[in-house]
Amino acid sequence: MSSLPSERERKLVVKSRARTSPEYGTPPEKRSIEEHLRYGIINLDKPKGPTSHEVVAWVKRLLQVRKAGHGGTLDPQVSGVLPVALEKSTRVLQVLLTGGKEYVGVMRLHAEAGEEEVRRVFEEFTGKIVQRPPVRSAVKRSLRVRRIYYLELLEMDGRFVLFRVGCEAGTYIRKLCHDIGEVLGTGAHMTELRRTKSSSFCAEEAVTLHELCDAYHFWKEDGDERYLRRVVRCVEESVRHLPRVVVRDSAVDALCHGAALAVPGVVKLDAEIKKGDTVAVMTLKGELIALGVAEMDTTEMLASDRGIAVRMDRVLMPPGTYPRSWKVG
Repeated sequence: MSSLPSERERKLVVKSRARTSPEYGTPPEKRSIEEHLRYGIINLDKPKGPTSHEVVAWVKRLLQVRKAGHGGTLDPQVSGVLPVALEKSTRVLQVLLTGGKEYVGVMRLHAEAGEEEVRRVFEEFTGKIVQRPPVRSAVKRSLRVRRIYYLELLEMDGRFVLFRVGCEAGTYIRKLCHDIGEVLGTGAHMTELRRTKSSSFCAEEAVTLHELCDAYHFWKEDGDERYLRRVVRCVEESVRHLPRVVVRDSAVDALCHGAALAVPGVVKLDAEIKKGDTVAVMTLKGELIALGVAEMDTTEMLASDRGIAVRMDRVLMPPGTYPRSWKVG
């Protein structure tokens, strides 16, 4: 089965040896439930009907949080995976917005066409395509290039075509169906659509609003937080698709203040980092410190003893979580 680029396995390589002190920081799975919610993200199964913004507003009221945001708008009539970040986790939304997406949909042809002919046209639309956003869109209607990673015909019943598509963020599936119909010469339009993957989140693990509501009441009324921990994930799960750089304890607090990560602070790193990549900067306990931009590739970081490895972009961890071991100079 085809997969998105974000689903490929990532391997860490060791640059130096280091230990982490149990006196500072907290492994993500051991955070208090209150802190878990502040650094939580929900793999929500959005129902058909409401807008994505309405769903986020319901989540805020339900969990009584001040801040929440979603990782990629779904039209009201589209269901499926809608990552919803809470409080501090909203700082990672940008990497979710730009992650790959997968959809399963139904396209209706306006005239008869053979299955082999449809498969042939699907192959033509695999790879880089050019799209113009539809009239009813929130962006400028200029031509844009998007990548289709895979486009599979799952089943045909008369003029109805069930398909699965993995695509780059910002691809308009409704427009894709229209363009496929133009190439087929039959005309076509989308009748049903469901998002099954968004970055590292998939529909099989998504939870409904009802499940979220039940889990919250189990905690508030019965003091049982197990279900809430199950439906609200830790923020670290939202960056599984990013290359990682793991740092020693002594470097953490400076990074929390926005300092760049120097090479001596690196303990482990992803085997395939390229210069300019967005990377997740992590502690030895597995906590997400910040998102940053790589100033070196993996080979350079491993070979160097000095220099800037990563510049911080969005810091999540508050200063003081780890002891200060740097000086103002």
